[in-house]
Amino acid sequence: MSRSLRRGALAATAVVFSIASLAACGAGQDAQTLQIKPDNAAATKGEIEVQNALVITQGQKGEKGPAVVSATLFNNGTKAQTLDGITLPGGKGKVTLKAAEGSGKVTVPALGSVVIGGKGNASAVIEDGAATVRDGEVQKVVFQLSSTGGVELEAFVVPATGMYAPYGPTVAPAATPAAGGSPSGTPSGSPSGSPSGATPSGSPSGSAAGTPSGSPSHSAGH
Repeated sequence: MSRSLRRGALAATAVVFSIASLAACGAGQDAQTLQIKPDNAAATKGEIEVQNALVITQGQKGEKGPAVVSATLFNNGTKAQTLDGITLPGGKGKVTLKAAEGSGKVTVPALGSVVIGGKGNASAVIEDGAATVRDGEVQKVVFQLSSTGGVELEAFVVPATGMYAPYGPTVAPAATPAAGGSPSGTPSGSPSGSPSGATPSGSPSGSAAGTPSGSPSHSAGH
């Protein structure tokens, strides 16, 4: 092979190697980029920082019911603050706040944080959320703090599916135990009172039409 051909072959090899190296770097960067997920809405005002703010609707498209606001609030100050309210200026829905303990105000502790949304955390429920917000929208949300004032940001509206499902709106099961308790109480009261009443011929119709829970316990006591 002549000297000129040899130099041409070496140059071609160098070009191919350079392209391959660039392609490998590009693939590596793309792979890393795919692992980075975009952050949700965040805003900072004074000592309060709000991160990962979202408005989460019902899981099924078109399903009626409440929506919720989900976010994490950080307090970088040395004094605790309370979250006095959350408003959606662009919507008409009322947001009801509830502390994780079930009563009292939602407190953002000094040098600490509080999570809004999810099991065991404080909650912010948007009444009639289906009529107030729509999936795919960007909704203005204002967090009202006791000392800092309003912290405003724009949050995405997403359905309670996939990774958002644990933070979506849920139905409180408070009515279920009450419904299950009444049937079990009724039968247990009347049968135990009737046999021990000691007045089989006196007033059968009266004892049945009276107060089943009060009458049996009185006669049983005697």
